[in-house]
Amino acid sequence: MLLALLILIPLAATIAILVGSPARLTTIAATALNLILGVYAALCPDCAGTLSFLVLAKPEIHFSLGLIDGMSSVMLILSVIVAFAASLSGTCPQGKEKLWFSSILLITTGAIGAFISTDLFFFYAFHELALIPTFLMIGILGKGGCERKEIAWKTTIYLAFGSIVLLAGLLLAATQSGTFDLTKLGAAQEHQNAIALLLIIGFGTLVSLFPFHSWAAPAYASAPAPIAMLHAGVLKKFGLYGLIRVGLLVAPDGMKHWLNLLLVLLLCNIIWVGFVTINQKRLDTMLGNSSVMHMGYIFLAIAAAIGSDPNIYTPAGTMTLAVRAAVLLMFAHGISIALSFSLADRIEAKTGTLEMNKLGGLGKTAPKLCFLFGLAVMASIGLPGLANFAGEIMVFFSGFAGWDSSQALGPVQIATIIALWGVVMSAVYMLRAFRNTFQGPTESKCETASDITLLEKAPAALLAVVLLVVGIYPNILLHLLS
Repeated sequence: MLLALLILIPLAATIAILVGSPARLTTIAATALNLILGVYAALCPDCAGTLSFLVLAKPEIHFSLGLIDGMSSVMLILSVIVAFAASLSGTCPQGKEKLWFSSILLITTGAIGAFISTDLFFFYAFHELALIPTFLMIGILGKGGCERKEIAWKTTIYLAFGSIVLLAGLLLAATQSGTFDLTKLGAAQEHQNAIALLLIIGFGTLVSLFPFHSWAAPAYASAPAPIAMLHAGVLKKFGLYGLIRVGLLVAPDGMKHWLNLLLVLLLCNIIWVGFVTINQKRLDTMLGNSSVMHMGYIFLAIAAAIGSDPNIYTPAGTMTLAVRAAVLLMFAHGISIALSFSLADRIEAKTGTLEMNKLGGLGKTAPKLCFLFGLAVMASIGLPGLANFAGEIMVFFSGFAGWDSSQALGPVQIATIIALWGVVMSAVYMLRAFRNTFQGPTESKCETASDITLLEKAPAALLAVVLLVVGIYPNILLHLLS
């Protein structure tokens, strides 16, 4: 029943807003309650319970909720933290409160529902529910004037394409496994190569895997801050979660067949998109491309899992190093990118621009904003003591897990060595962005900029504390994955 509440609370809050309840207060209250219940459920899965009832007899589809394992728990914690922070972030245009806050709640419902669903149909359906308000918010309330509609349509086309391909892959996977139950999926007897390719393209498009990535950065730059936080921080992890949860279980041999292709594509995410990110002149598009780039590291962990042993669990019943690395970095990236977009929105609100050549010296007039953004920068480049470092170092270790030093380097090891250059590239564009924005001579747009208020600081402080706690003691999450 507890898991059902995590879906019913934001849905009930949405209905309350539409019939006249105070939008902002209702959303904050609903996401705060979800934060408490969600963390409790994740840390005490036995208390969370399960819910299941038959929806369709043939094929047998159940509306079923449950925490399958620690991966579901970590993704649930990520969802409720970012949702609460998003409800406190951004500036809602006057008269648009219902659309703004109900969209936040519906995306929250979809994200949580996808991660706690144990039926393939509803796993897919909840994610699609979350995409609808995303498109609407970009097209109606997004930045960029007339361009926002073009960006909304481009995002819709890309993600609709990915969803259709994914649906084909999931249906084929369910048919070959003989079940829609995620807890009972087994290796397909036939068509593993086809299933794996469909899942890589479908999930990959949703995660902005190269070359299906060009929708992501413009969408995040145009979206209102809460939507960018929720999509980049939470919804994008759906594809990675699904590739591990479904791809590695249903098509292990198929994933091995396409391993070299996946390695080439993820290196394009890291290196190619890394160069694109360095070339950005606006802070929001730089952050959007950075998010795309960092997906390459998580795909690298998935590739390491495929290359060593395409199973989620070891014979002892614990999650493999590569899978644990992927999940931890998914969480860390979700928190850090949400923090970055929240603060970028405050920079634009204070200065009226995100053009880096028009910013400078903001640290003198907004020291608190400077400190929090600096923390987000350090997390993004993998500074030790912050959550991203723990995830990234585990990813690189997983690339060499099981490798015999007496043998030649394999494709995964070579890709891991090349991917290390991404750390240098991240440092270049993130530190340059920080320098151009907060240091140097104070530009005219920054001279009169005020510092962030207590209410504006609250969501950023929450996310920053999470980065610090998980960075200092990553076992707080890793013990859930054991």
